Amino acid sequence: MSGSVTSGEMTTAQLIQQVALLRWLTSQTDEDRRILTAVTGIQVGRQLFNRITGQDKVDAYKRECILSISQFLRENPRASQADINAEVEKRVLVFAARVKALETAPIL
Repeated sequence: MSGSVTSGEMTTAQLIQQVALLRWLTSQTDEDRRILTAVTGIQVGRQLFNRITGQDKVDAYKRECILSISQFLRENPRASQADINAEVEKRVLVFAARVKALETAPIL
């Protein structure tokens, strides 16, 4: 239920919630209220899960790790296999340290 967001745009989850809210505001039916309640509950649950587990940060760190490795490869097209291995190991260790630091980070 998430999506990438650029400046000023809603995530997919936010858009779905806004559609449900608009539908309920225009109809005021119990069915639309239940839909809005369910959509909002799912979004709140997802946010709580991400904050408790840190999964959104782990995913971001993983993307950064992969991008930094690919940047190294683009900038060093003639790097030896040993240099590539060393760079990958270094970037993975940084990733692992950042994930490990999440264990002591405040939840909320």
